[in-house]
Amino acid sequence: MNLVTVSLGSNIHPTRHIRCCLDALADTFGPLQISRVFESEPVGFADSRNFYNLVVAFHSAWTPGELQAWGKQLEIEHGRLPGLAKFSPRALDIDLLTVGSLCGTVDEIALPRSEITHNAFVLQPLAELLPNQRHPRCGTPYAALWSAFELGSQRLWAVDFSWRGRWISQADEQPLLAAARR
Repeated sequence: MNLVTVSLGSNIHPTRHIRCCLDALADTFGPLQISRVFESEPVGFADSRNFYNLVVAFHSAWTPGELQAWGKQLEIEHGRLPGLAKFSPRALDIDLLTVGSLCGTVDEIALPRSEITHNAFVLQPLAELLPNQRHPRCGTPYAALWSAFELGSQRLWAVDFSWRGRWISQADEQPLLAAARR
């Protein structure tokens, strides 16, 4: 069994789609570790609708190819059609971040996913969820990667979000900005 991490995102009815995705993950893989949910401004998108983003960890014996196929099928079930433009609005986006300590291309999937070290909306929830877990390629703990991260113009903030009768996250008082960062 490997520890698997996935990044979830949505900017079309995000509360509904993220909750449905969490239900499907829990029903398929069992107990989940779930980060806070962050709202973020879109990076690279012409559409100005903000995203909800979070990271989920769980244990699985599935191969990266099986995990990726499962995620893509769930995206399709939530209205994401294959072949749409890369930076188009999406009801559900499921990205496989890590599968245990695998590095390199496995089942035609690059692991670990490069967005971990490039996007605050992936790294911050991952660092909060698994602060002492080490990035499979560089070996640095996620908390240390987040501490050194150059936020730049990326903005994100925690939002109130509940799932299955419990709070997953609660809103921050202020959005996280580069100048106001820790």
